[in-house]
Amino acid sequence: MILVTAANGNQGKLLIPKLLALKLPVRACVLTQASAHALHAAGIKDVIVGNISDPGILAKAIQGVEKVYHVGPTMNPQEREMGIALIDAARGEGIKHFVFSSVLHAITSDIVQHEVKRDVEEHLLSSDLQYTILQPSNYMLPLKLKPAFEQGVFRLSWSLERLQSLVALEDVTDVAAAVLQNSEPHAYATYELVAPGRYNAHQLGDTISRVVGRKIQVEEIDADTYLKAWLGDADQSQFPYQVRMLRSITKRYSNHDFLGNPNVLTWLLNRPPTSFEQFVRSQYAAFKAGS
Repeated sequence: MILVTAANGNQGKLLIPKLLALKLPVRACVLTQASAHALHAAGIKDVIVGNISDPGILAKAIQGVEKVYHVGPTMNPQEREMGIALIDAARGEGIKHFVFSSVLHAITSDIVQHEVKRDVEEHLLSSDLQYTILQPSNYMLPLKLKPAFEQGVFRLSWSLERLQSLVALEDVTDVAAAVLQNSEPHAYATYELVAPGRYNAHQLGDTISRVVGRKIQVEEIDADTYLKAWLGDADQSQFPYQVRMLRSITKRYSNHDFLGNPNVLTWLLNRPPTSFEQFVRSQYAAFKAGS
């Protein structure tokens, strides 16, 4: 049995069908009944609904599990505690393999999100569990392309001049599925998952322009504006952790490039990783089909 946390999130929605196609038994852990219904519809029968910070939920989630794929809830101020508690519970259950979805350069602890994942990595390393740590770069996300397709504007919440490496979630979940299917060759490995290419915002905008056939503008927004896209009209003062986290990302990425190397991902996939242009083309085709 494989436990997948955040099973209806960005990674889970792609990973779950791949695990089912491999005929691997899956238990999904989600926060809401709506997510549970979506997973039931996708073919998952074993779904735990609740927060793994609740000891009762955690005990139900981990019971009888052989492997864990843990995706921490990035916007949750309890992410660190949840990850550590899950590792401790996995050790108590005697699981065979723990796969942790971390982040590229978790050691850069001036980013709140990275500091949290670094601490979870350290706890996992000290747990004596067999593990694999995946360290993906910034995700290529449909959410960031939607304004470009609809409004002709591509927005980033950091300096437009800074370079970044990206990775497609399809590629990350291909690696995750392979590690969960056959874990032993990946025991005690830490993998940086990075696609080819190093882009500033202008270069990303040029790629989108080329795909859609019209000029796409690029625009720098601040962290608070980006947060509004997540929270809508909610009072931002009620979310101090999320504000601090997003401001730390803006500060870091505005003062330093965020770069990695594609060699490891290419080796793991045994094919070229998805390029940003390929990702944009697939998303634009889906956008046009749904228009």
